[in-house]
Amino acid sequence: MKNRILSKYLSFFTLVLLGISCRTGKDYQRPEVALPDRFGHQQSYSDTSSMADINWNNFFTDPELRQLIDSGIHRNYDLQLALNRIGVAQQQVKQAKLLWYPQLDLQVNAQINRPSENSLNGISANSFLGESYIEDYITSLNMTWEIDIWGKISRQKESAMAQYLQSYEAAKAVQTRLVTDIAQGYFNLLMLDQQMTVSKQALALNEHLAKLTGLLYDAGEVTYLAVQQAESQKQSTALLIPQLEQSIAVQENAIQLLTGNLPDTIRRHEVLNDIQFSDSLSAGLPVAMLSRRPDVRANEMALVFANAQVGIAQANMYPAISLTAGTGLESFKASNWFNIPNSLFGLATGTLIQPVFRRRDLKTKFEIAKLDREQAVIQFRQSVLTATTEVTNAMVQIEKLKDQETIAHAQTDTLKAAVSNAELLFKSDMANYLEVITAQQNALQAQLNLASIQRQELDAKVELYRALGGGWK
Repeated sequence: MKNRILSKYLSFFTLVLLGISCRTGKDYQRPEVALPDRFGHQQSYSDTSSMADINWNNFFTDPELRQLIDSGIHRNYDLQLALNRIGVAQQQVKQAKLLWYPQLDLQVNAQINRPSENSLNGISANSFLGESYIEDYITSLNMTWEIDIWGKISRQKESAMAQYLQSYEAAKAVQTRLVTDIAQGYFNLLMLDQQMTVSKQALALNEHLAKLTGLLYDAGEVTYLAVQQAESQKQSTALLIPQLEQSIAVQENAIQLLTGNLPDTIRRHEVLNDIQFSDSLSAGLPVAMLSRRPDVRANEMALVFANAQVGIAQANMYPAISLTAGTGLESFKASNWFNIPNSLFGLATGTLIQPVFRRRDLKTKFEIAKLDREQAVIQFRQSVLTATTEVTNAMVQIEKLKDQETIAHAQTDTLKAAVSNAELLFKSDMANYLEVITAQQNALQAQLNLASIQRQELDAKVELYRALGGGWK
């Protein structure tokens, strides 16, 4: 008899062990994505180094800018929220690591039941116990263990780890965007400073022209229309000053918001022309971008999570085996509660549950999980395509803005000379006031445009740095 019982238990556990080797769902494999062999006009395929590998405090050399970025990393609220989500995911991973272990519960229960004297329980209590009530005292330790036949628990651990890594990569993506926004905001501030300087210089020239035109009008050499035109030109330039002051104040407040500080002025010692980046920075190979760029990595971790959820949903459709065991002390009298061994009891059960009809609930969840995985694949591929496009666009912008800057410099020099020549000719009565005003307008616009192009070029280099995955180290 004992051998027969032992044989049954051995057969049961053999079935369990065979079931454990059956793991539902497919292990994750990165889907194929479209990537170019190289970025832009990159000459060498062997150059695997990338500017994204440079720490942000080495990539940016302006000490004021580095201080702003450091403040943003430590104080920005969006980044703090992203880091908090990492903490939540860490707790979920810790819980998932313990899913293999059985669940233990300690129970202490004392109960007194007074049944009706005319009931069977009441008659039995009076007959056997000589009491009108029944006491029951239990102290028990219960264990419940679900056997991971289909790999559901391992898939749950996999999904928890994927969520953790996704939150970690998402936080890095927030930091890369934060570093980029602070740097570009700072460069925009330097551009506004330069435009302010140019506008004040132009205003001084306009005031000189207006004064000179007034003297010529008094001498009867020009009409009053010339005086009005010169005064209007001076007013148009003067109007730029408060507009730029407003833009500077708003930009300073925007940077302070990113750095987690109250609205205030921003210290800056360098001018726009002082900011330089190396022209020899490499973009690296496109395939390496997949592991460097955090938002792409976050989308891939979302795909890993979705893939694990398919395995979990599939496992829920198959039989589940759980073991329950318990031991403790039980007595109908408090005085005998801890009388060992007479009060000892034990129990053990094994349960196999096969879902039969759940109104298609499990099947629906399984099909939805597969569709969610397909969506995650699409989102991952889209993020790779977006990242590749952003890198390519930034490289094109850098190349073309260099050409624009060269032309803008030449145009600025030409118009500065034109302003000087026009003023000399105007004083010699060889040019009219409209030619002087036009030359001054063109020179001012050219210098404002040059500052804008220089800022755009710096922005493009920072954008390339971010697009390649730089800024989180």
